[in-house]
Amino acid sequence: MTACMARLPSGAGWRVPDGTSDIIAPVPLHRLRLWRRRFNQSALLATALAREARKPGIVIPDLLLRTRATPTQGGLNASQRRRNVRGAFAVNPRHADRIAGARVLLVDDVYTTGATLEACARAFLRARASAADALVLARVDRPASASN
Repeated sequence: MTACMARLPSGAGWRVPDGTSDIIAPVPLHRLRLWRRRFNQSALLATALAREARKPGIVIPDLLLRTRATPTQGGLNASQRRRNVRGAFAVNPRHADRIAGARVLLVDDVYTTGATLEACARAFLRARASAADALVLARVDRPASASN
């Protein structure tokens, strides 16, 4: 199923960025949530995308760390979601030297308000990435009043 989903973006014209310093990183789960769930769907998707593009070596599954457990985002509006994930992500010190000047592609399964992607991008840019792009599998279509 994940391999099938990984082909969807390429069918829409998306390609993994060229260049030796480019990195693909999934949105991380907190270690306790990962332990309970036993998998990170964003990491599986990032790995499948890189494999599909024949660039498996540019995926760094633990590039970002979720530094604290956050309550689920379900039922929160956009500003509550931003507060919920503010400061919840940091670049893994093991990989800090690979970030500087790199263009990072962040992979997530679902985009709702962009709060999580924004928080992750801030962590990359603080670590001196040249750019932080995002690719998501699905987007939640919410009425404007629900996202405020």
